[in-house]
Amino acid sequence: MVDTYMTRLHELMVVLYAISILFYFIDFLDTNRKANKVAFWLLAIVWILQTIFLFIYMIQTGRFPVLTIFEGLYFYAWTLVTLSLIINRFLKMDFIVFFTNILGFAIMAIHTFAPVQIDSQVRAEQLVSELLLTHITFAMLSYGAFSISFVFSVLYLIQYDLLKRKKWGKRLRRLGDLSKLESMSYVLNVIGVPMLVLSLILGVQWAFIKLPEMNWFDPKVIGSFVVLIVYSGFLYMKVRKEKTGKSLALWNVASFLIVLVNFFLFGSLSSFHFWNT
Repeated sequence: MVDTYMTRLHELMVVLYAISILFYFIDFLDTNRKANKVAFWLLAIVWILQTIFLFIYMIQTGRFPVLTIFEGLYFYAWTLVTLSLIINRFLKMDFIVFFTNILGFAIMAIHTFAPVQIDSQVRAEQLVSELLLTHITFAMLSYGAFSISFVFSVLYLIQYDLLKRKKWGKRLRRLGDLSKLESMSYVLNVIGVPMLVLSLILGVQWAFIKLPEMNWFDPKVIGSFVVLIVYSGFLYMKVRKEKTGKSLALWNVASFLIVLVNFFLFGSLSSFHFWNT
């Protein structure tokens, strides 16, 4: 009975999330501040519910819930909502919040409506350790930073196209200027890359301790280092080569697509990683 109520509450949360995005879309089309305010408070309610469920799950399992693909998706969605609320509060960039929450909603919907994997839960209990939890948490936070950076780059490309075609209007002004969009994308990658480095260091250390027979050519392992390489390449192009503009934004978008491939496809192909089902 309790599980049924929890499931219904999760579904209600997804509905509230969808309504919030709808109001953000109204604001996106018509610069409607009332719609924006309603959307923000609905999103705040979603965040509160997510946080409550996160703590309940932590109490039930006695650990931080990131060891299965479904736990990871939930924490990923919670991270995106948290970051979008922070951006909305301190940067006042409504379009960033709107596009970020489209991504967050997709992740949340996958988590809510996908079938429960009991085997993954059992496997998670077998793999639990503080070192592993820290490794995964840093990885998820780095992916959250890369996700918001991706949104900034997409908006940069939209803004760039509008300016090139001389499409002036309110929407153009609300997107933010190109330099700010590019700067925020860079800053978030500066945050994400060291988090990913720390995550990989801890993951390698955990694997040496717990999985001495681990296959180091596992798709997930290779994919994680590829993600680090492409984002390090982004920072190198920005800092050392002083690259700016559209080409750098396209690099960042392509890098995030690799993140998604690593997160979903390589995770499902992995022979040992916690995403494996």
